[in-house]
Amino acid sequence: MTATAQASKPTTASGEALRQSRVGKRPVDLPKGVTVTQKDGKLEVKGPKGTLTRPAFQNVDIKVAGTKVSVLPTIGGRDGARFQGLARALINTMVIGTSAGYTKTLQLVGTGYRAEVKGQVINLALGLSHPVVFPIPPGVKAEVPADSKGTILILTGSDKEVMGQTAAKIRSFRPPSPYGGKGVRYQGEKVREKAGKAGGKGGK
Repeated sequence: MTATAQASKPTTASGEALRQSRVGKRPVDLPKGVTVTQKDGKLEVKGPKGTLTRPAFQNVDIKVAGTKVSVLPTIGGRDGARFQGLARALINTMVIGTSAGYTKTLQLVGTGYRAEVKGQVINLALGLSHPVVFPIPPGVKAEVPADSKGTILILTGSDKEVMGQTAAKIRSFRPPSPYGGKGVRYQGEKVREKAGKAGGKGGK
């Protein structure tokens, strides 16, 4: 390796060569209308779908140049590469969320199972002795398509973490049963069903 090539490699303040993540060293492309700013110890990503903020990342240096965001570790070794990869992944998630948004679709399977959205509340009939009332978290929108007869619930939002937590919470009210498959499931989710006692005895 030539002296020029060695000099071009990023190093820590002490001169130690930085080990970079294979994915983390790739710049994050900013779509049109999305901006990234750092201020007061926070990282802010603003786009057409909203604004997301999070505390500044540790052990990495974030640089915004035009329509690209680069992440560089500030410590050496494997930890530096791990922090770089994590920061890059989270920034990319924020950029996608504020530009295109995220969607989670839930399917209610069972006789009489229905979802209804009223204002900022989702009313769920899940075959329980009582209806389930679930307040919609800030930043999340819920919709029940008219042609679904209440059996499809679509969640949209810019924060992937909040979206995932919201969908998981609703699913937890009535997880899919292995006997018959009744319950709340993610659209496209494969539920492994068991035969049950009657099936195990040949239907007798």
